[in-house]
Amino acid sequence: MTVAEDAVAALRVAGATVATAESLTGGQVCATLVSVPGASDVVRGGVVAYAAELKTTLLGVAAGLVAERGTVDADVAAAMAVGVRDRLGATYGLATTGVAGPDSSEGKPPGTVHVAIAGPEGVETALLGLAGSRDDIRTGTVAAVLSLLVARLGEESRSQRS
Repeated sequence: MTVAEDAVAALRVAGATVATAESLTGGQVCATLVSVPGASDVVRGGVVAYAAELKTTLLGVAAGLVAERGTVDADVAAAMAVGVRDRLGATYGLATTGVAGPDSSEGKPPGTVHVAIAGPEGVETALLGLAGSRDDIRTGTVAAVLSLLVARLGEESRSQRS
């Protein structure tokens, strides 16, 4: 079973839905999820906010935060995840922002990626240090954020049974 299949199955079991806010992955997280048969039961949709101003206008990331820290930042990823969850009416919001390369951006090297998940139990972020080509970094980001979702759903399921 792929991580996307695991995510869709776990969302279905939890009676939950997901929405994605993507920058460096350009819609790849949502596309990976919807490649799974039955994903329409749990995927609300996605927003590709590649440009910095779209992170503020579409997802509600504070313009001051972006101005102060840039877009490759844990708090920006967290705000993107909360924004997409709220705007698309999902249980969980996933977000990706970072540098796919081949060049540095905002003074950060390729492979510097922040992912976030926002859900009923709060917001969690992770900093990834990925290596390889642009495609490798983007693919690794998709796998990481979906793995984070599967782990989060597992944790919340176990805590509800306790």
